Amino acid sequence: MSSTLIRRAALPAVAAALVLPLAACGGSKSSSSSSASGSPSGSAASGKKVTLTVLAAASLDNVFKAEATAYEKAHPGTTVRFSFAGSQDLAAQVKQGVPADVLVTADTKTMDGLKSETGSPTIIAKNRLTIATAPGNPKKITGLDDLSKSSLKVVLAAPQVPVGNYGDKVLKAQHVTVHPVSQEASVTAVLSKVELGEADAGIVYVTDAEGAKGKVGTVTIPDSQNAIASYPAATLDDSKDKTDASAFVSFLASSQGQSILRSYGFQQP
Repeated sequence: MSSTLIRRAALPAVAAALVLPLAACGGSKSSSSSSASGSPSGSAASGKKVTLTVLAAASLDNVFKAEATAYEKAHPGTTVRFSFAGSQDLAAQVKQGVPADVLVTADTKTMDGLKSETGSPTIIAKNRLTIATAPGNPKKITGLDDLSKSSLKVVLAAPQVPVGNYGDKVLKAQHVTVHPVSQEASVTAVLSKVELGEADAGIVYVTDAEGAKGKVGTVTIPDSQNAIASYPAATLDDSKDKTDASAFVSFLASSQGQSILRSYGFQQP
């Protein structure tokens, strides 16, 4: 047999050999597409251990620990850890490139200022303000007007802190001028001053006062004078586990996540 015939006879075999790896690649692609659209995806679903770092507003401290417990139970292999601080401090951490996966602030303004670093935010909860006092309200505070009294030691959050900004707007709307003895970096710091007796009163979120029941008293701010705080949650663009980060945000917005938020006094978005 001539060399030309040998080469022609070998062509079908070579072609068959090439088809097999191509078919294998096609099968792999099909399987991947099916996984993306059907069964759960993400690092934890594949058996890999995942640690999600969530930067969250200080007022979410207690409820988010409960959210983490529920989420970890539903997502074996995933650990959720938090860094709680005032929203303005969280924004600074994001801009400085602190490694994290999810951001949750106590206002939309702070989140909007980070559009280039986050995914699209989802409002997961709302909150309102209240006046925190010493237990039993010994100074007989009845409303916002009383906070202007020079005989009272009032502590507020700084204006750049969401609760401080909300409080400032509420006081201005009622034409109440307050001279605080201090301006704190977070709502938990305001509450702590009242708890320790270093202040007679402070403006905090309803949920924080509820969490400190027995340690502080409260004076309701009527809805007509109050402010509504919105809490947006978003994945961070620098997250190394974006699929899992997105799953956590979705969990917060789910019926289970919302039920936990409401049990801690937060309102539906």
